[in-house]
Amino acid sequence: MNTDPDLHRSVATRLAEHDQQYTANRRAVVDALASAGAPITLPELLEVDGSLAQSSAYRTLSVMVDAGVVRRLVHVGDHAHFELAEHLTEHHHHLICEGCGSVVDVTLPDRVEAAMDRTFHDVAEASGFTPTHHAVDIYGTCRSCHDG
Repeated sequence: MNTDPDLHRSVATRLAEHDQQYTANRRAVVDALASAGAPITLPELLEVDGSLAQSSAYRTLSVMVDAGVVRRLVHVGDHAHFELAEHLTEHHHHLICEGCGSVVDVTLPDRVEAAMDRTFHDVAEASGFTPTHHAVDIYGTCRSCHDG
């Protein structure tokens, strides 16, 4: 897979900050997550890269979640979904199907993000809370489940 070299440098730096090495197996997981284009489950990750063993892929994901390289999403369905952390990609939100558990990334227009940031800041400030970021998950039914 031909993943952006800057991505690999950023991942290697983040792992080093957590006293972890950027091994070939971890690189393969990053490549698979980057190529997936959306959050994927462990079984889907293994389908993307058939050379990964389930046990080592799970351990790799765990280390990378702890280091802030990978984000683990637990919503609906039997499996958690994994994606590269937002600081490695771009700010986005998720559409989550309550029927099949699929997760789709969505990016909102800048003006909508700015309005949400202002609103979240105002609500948080009224409670004496200082927000650092936000994540919005929209639940519903995907086209496949709706039409099926």
